[in-house]
Amino acid sequence: MTSAVTSLTRPEILSLYRQIIKNSRKFTNYNFREYFLRRSRSEFKRNMHLNDPSQISDLFTKAKNELAVLKRQAIISQLYTFDKTVIEPLNKK
Repeated sequence: MTSAVTSLTRPEILSLYRQIIKNSRKFTNYNFREYFLRRSRSEFKRNMHLNDPSQISDLFTKAKNELAVLKRQAIISQLYTFDKTVIEPLNKK
């Protein structure tokens, strides 16, 4: 277990963060998409200053599990699309 704790590097954590953000953007429903983006960003910001390797490892494992769920839910979201809301065209960049 300690080898898993010490093997986590900053690039691995950032890669996981990017994957979560990327998959959050795949939701077709505006409300779900914005919720998962906001939640993901706030969780990573909240835990950004952790130094305990075991805590970091636990959170990394939890985030990987949540990423798997997020991927599945994003696919389901794409199968059942909804009309765009009034807010969406205003936020296009």
